[in-house]
Amino acid sequence: MNTDALEWALMKAERRVLKIQTKLHQWAAEGSGRQFDDVFNLVCDPAFLLVAWARVRRNKGARTAGVDGQTAYYIEHRGVEVFLDSLRADMKSGEFRPLPVRERMIPKPGTSRHRRLGIPTVRDRVVQAALKLVLEPIWETDFLPCSYGFRPGRRAHDAVAEIRIFASPPHRYEWAVEGDITACFDEISHSALLERVRERVTDRRVVRLIKAFLKAGILSEDRRLKDTAAGTPQGGILSPLLSNLALSVLDEHFAPPRQAPGVHGRWKRSVPHRLVRYADDCAPRTQREVLM
Repeated sequence: MNTDALEWALMKAERRVLKIQTKLHQWAAEGSGRQFDDVFNLVCDPAFLLVAWARVRRNKGARTAGVDGQTAYYIEHRGVEVFLDSLRADMKSGEFRPLPVRERMIPKPGTSRHRRLGIPTVRDRVVQAALKLVLEPIWETDFLPCSYGFRPGRRAHDAVAEIRIFASPPHRYEWAVEGDITACFDEISHSALLERVRERVTDRRVVRLIKAFLKAGILSEDRRLKDTAAGTPQGGILSPLLSNLALSVLDEHFAPPRQAPGVHGRWKRSVPHRLVRYADDCAPRTQREVLM
């Protein structure tokens, strides 16, 4: 497929994906008890895979290879259509298996510590991106307004603005207590996370696929293969969405009594504390304290 034909196909695919995402979001918003038991075919849909490929290709990590040594540019040179057809066939037949992520230890600025970055293969990145395209519109209806990290149309500046609003009249919260969940991406319980997945998505093929990514393992920098009994490796396209799903339990714990999951907008009742969360960084705020 030449470049012009691929761009035209991508435009059509993006329109189809957006239309289906809108429907998924609307259906999910009809009630928190609605479950989706047949979405695997969407993950395998040619339009979803093509849009997923485009997002992987545009990502800054397109030049970075996983454990198989293949970059997005290498795949592009060999033929995107052939790559996606082969990937879809493996997914439909059940032969697709995620490979271990390649580990890179990144220094944390200002400290002597490092954080682990997991680099999936391009093939696995495309499948994760397709999963995200299908699952994000469903789970977005359940996520509460206090969650800002890695969500569509939300950013860190919005979280800071929310804290300032609660520090101002009529709320007058006076303390901001900053919190950080230690090794959050590394310690998330797989069983608890999958249980959370099944509350909305009961398609066993999708649940098995998510579990396969969680259990894929890590190839360390010294070339040792490590099992992943917990956590979702930071660096994967699906990891931020899964971490938000896992941490939504925390959001619901801090939610004001009259704020039901799935209802967006600002909090309306005055309560002793609030929570603003950006991924694994959070700032619960308490009244009668001093804003720092």
